[in-house]
Amino acid sequence: MVIGAMVLLGGLLPAAASAQDDDPRVGLEPGYFPWSEASSNLDLLDNDPRVAPFDAPPGNFGFVNSDLAFTGDHAIVGSFNGFQIYDISDQTNPVLRSSFVCPGGQGDPSVFGDLLFISVEETRGRIDCGTQGAPGAVNPERFRGVRIFDISDLDNPVQLPGVQLCRGSHTHTLVTDPDDPHNLYIYNSGTAGVRSPLELPGCENAALTQAPVTSGNPTQWRIDVIKVPLDAPEEAEVVSQPRIFTDPATGAFNGLQNTLPGALHPSGTPYSPLPNTNTCHDVSAFPEVGLLAAACQGNGILLDISDPVHPVRLDAVSDPNFSYWHSAQFSNDGTKVMFTDEWGGGTAARCRVTDLPEWGADALFDIVDGKMEFASYYKMPAAQTSQENCVAHNSSVIPVPNRDIYVQAWYQGGISVVDFTDTANPVEIAFFDRGPINSPNPSGLNLGGLWSTYWYNGYIYGTEIARGFDTYGLLANEQLTANEIEAASEVQLDQFNSQLMSELVAAPSFAVVLANLDQVVRAADIDAKTADKVRQAVDKAEKLADKGETASALNQLNNAVSRVDDSAGQATLKEALLDLIDALS
Repeated sequence: MVIGAMVLLGGLLPAAASAQDDDPRVGLEPGYFPWSEASSNLDLLDNDPRVAPFDAPPGNFGFVNSDLAFTGDHAIVGSFNGFQIYDISDQTNPVLRSSFVCPGGQGDPSVFGDLLFISVEETRGRIDCGTQGAPGAVNPERFRGVRIFDISDLDNPVQLPGVQLCRGSHTHTLVTDPDDPHNLYIYNSGTAGVRSPLELPGCENAALTQAPVTSGNPTQWRIDVIKVPLDAPEEAEVVSQPRIFTDPATGAFNGLQNTLPGALHPSGTPYSPLPNTNTCHDVSAFPEVGLLAAACQGNGILLDISDPVHPVRLDAVSDPNFSYWHSAQFSNDGTKVMFTDEWGGGTAARCRVTDLPEWGADALFDIVDGKMEFASYYKMPAAQTSQENCVAHNSSVIPVPNRDIYVQAWYQGGISVVDFTDTANPVEIAFFDRGPINSPNPSGLNLGGLWSTYWYNGYIYGTEIARGFDTYGLLANEQLTANEIEAASEVQLDQFNSQLMSELVAAPSFAVVLANLDQVVRAADIDAKTADKVRQAVDKAEKLADKGETASALNQLNNAVSRVDDSAGQATLKEALLDLIDALS
């Protein structure tokens, strides 16, 4: 399936045309520490700058912050130099608890129980986590793959034997099997060059080509599936290497996008990166519904993972506007999926007034009968400068009842909170942005911005490449009420990895009922007098329940139910009321 058919550029509007003339993000003053900023419905609660040995001037890729994972009251911040662990029990004042130097990039973390997994891709990565590098074309001390740590003692992580891989690990995703509680699976995406078989037997390099590749066992055109026995994680190993890009008619491993160097992006410049589907960049798993969405350079792919060792491709889409299918995120119920395009590789200015909203954006799809149906694009609407690396990057869902909302990082384009309940008409409902970083080069592009922004237990956390670790509070507004934020915040998790998804649903509560009522009022599906009566009854019920007068509280809730009808507009409100009555009874 091909989406986004080209039209004459004169018929498209520049990105800034969709922004309000007075958008405060436009024209922010450059700075580093301190910085200028603009926000709407987001409050920056705290920023913790990078500290030694994880700090360096902007642009030094050996020390940049990368992805995030969460366990209990702690955030694990990945870095190209290792990882750091923050105590976030006080969300307004996170505290750096410990750090572990272990260079090798990209440093993306995932956590499961007492196990921490870290992606390592660079040739400087060493088995012993040393900082001296691993020189030479072949080095027995080199580590490129997925590291495994025992973090039962967060102050003293212990490295276990990891899994060496032919292209290292750029990113990885944890995958659980509902029918196999004893093992964890890791889907690995390696994007770097292929290692010598003298260093890691079994690696086989092959040239990227448009001709069908049907022979040998080339390292390209596959992903790695790692099995981790939970009672013996040191025995983790690759158990399959699915060729999910294969053409079923010809058997060609390179059966999807095979764009070669020199091809032009619709902007008139060569694609960068090249949309050649020979590996995946990031994948997101939703084991509850048996699906995985894979962003694979030149294609967005939907996989059946009901058997996680042997995933099956259900659908694949491409788009001439997309340079690099980078990451994916399902809706909270798994019926929609959003893919990002990292046009420019995250190091280029791609949100300028001349960069169209279809480029470097999010693409939204509905999933219908195992197929992806394109609905629309979304891109942060405020034009950024040529001094700001800006493009779509990592996101997560905010579990507001009955709505599909995600929070998205745009590097130096900041943060967007986007409602995509109607995939054809996504709406930004909150944002935060800083001005361009002006150090060390006052007039050039200095690498920085938000790598990842994730919702976790009521707050948004972000890894800023150059400026450190951020915490944000989401503020009530006309498009998102305090009750809706509270209902989402009542979903409390023990651990969180953005790419291992499950449906997040708050238990029945007064906040959930009031969130539903707010939504019915916003949609004008209830008259004002009835809404007031329902709200009064629910408020009285909450006060009575707080005093332990359950029977009286139930009477008030039943009173509220009697005022709500069974129409489509009020059905979710009535269901929330009845669920709360059952929970209190």
